[in-house]
Amino acid sequence: MRRTALLAAAAALVAGVLAWPADGAPATFVHPGVTVSKGQLDFARAKVDAGTQPWKGAFDRMMASKYADLNRTPKPRAVVECGSYSNPNHGCTDEREDAIAAYTQALAWYITRDERHARKAIELMDAWSAVIKDHTNSNAPLQTGWAGSSWPRAAEIIKYTYTGNWANSGRFATMLRTVYLPEIINGSNSNGNWELSMMEAAVGISVFLEDKASYDKAMAKFRTRTAAYVYLSSDGDLPRTVPSQNLDTRDKIVKYWQGQGTFVTGLTQETCRDLTHTGYGISAISHVAETSRIQGQDLYGTDVGERLRHALGFQAKYELGAAAPGWLCGGSLKPGLGPVTEVGHNALANRLGHVMTNTETLNQRNRPSGSNNLFVAWETLTHGDNPS
Repeated sequence: MRRTALLAAAAALVAGVLAWPADGAPATFVHPGVTVSKGQLDFARAKVDAGTQPWKGAFDRMMASKYADLNRTPKPRAVVECGSYSNPNHGCTDEREDAIAAYTQALAWYITRDERHARKAIELMDAWSAVIKDHTNSNAPLQTGWAGSSWPRAAEIIKYTYTGNWANSGRFATMLRTVYLPEIINGSNSNGNWELSMMEAAVGISVFLEDKASYDKAMAKFRTRTAAYVYLSSDGDLPRTVPSQNLDTRDKIVKYWQGQGTFVTGLTQETCRDLTHTGYGISAISHVAETSRIQGQDLYGTDVGERLRHALGFQAKYELGAAAPGWLCGGSLKPGLGPVTEVGHNALANRLGHVMTNTETLNQRNRPSGSNNLFVAWETLTHGDNPS
């Protein structure tokens, strides 16, 4: 059975490489379709209703979090100013966490059918769409990417599953189109996790707006950046690069890869920085791949899936405590990968049949996964062993 799955995966890899980018945006967008589908939501709801683990425990953890609080008061502001590492932090945490809360409330609505949660999600989205005009300072693109990844997840669930009234959904769409999309759609030449998170937001926003041109532009940047973020031995002696960065010598590439000069399959551009930022990049890759699959083009069967699989396995090994050899980051790695394994593991191990021992072990250790309080939330609930 596993051999059959692997043969199917290999065929899909070839087909996926040949098909891109001719397929482009879907002829008709699927809703809800940003990171999580209706089928996945139905599966999670049924498991929670039956009290089945790990989904019931994951749901309970979500409901006990501050994000599920029905008394939460949104804290919108017209200008969110975020410097490096969110210093200064003028609305940065508030925006990200209100966006995660909107998504959390939307999930709570779907699983419980308690309309108070749908109304709270709407209250949060309406509060920000009525006020925000801009993001400023050096971290503005990344901040916009992080918050912009959560907003459309929430909006998709509410718009397409809640039968009550969301009178200001058009204003929310305008906010995404005019405040968020212009800040992220042209990408970034910073560390790779920036552009990957920005493209995650751009893809999700494009789905909600049904904007095929922006979807195609974001997806093309995503494909280029993913190939430049995770190394495969098939890339050659040196990692791939993003052309606009002019990394045209070995010395420039090594410097950009945090001083790492030995390249092995699964290494990422930020592994030698720390596993936390690496986890941001890996998570964004998995989220875009999942959205693309829901929209009808399965990127898990392309090099995107290969890079994600090896990146997860490589990082998981060291997150689990393996000692770094001397050739890797000078023999010292900073752990902290975060709750980023569920989506990729479910797609690649469960659906495609790949053996992912390290990722599986880490996945189980982290269950039920929570939120990184930036743009990742509740993925054991939504994607853990989810066949839909």
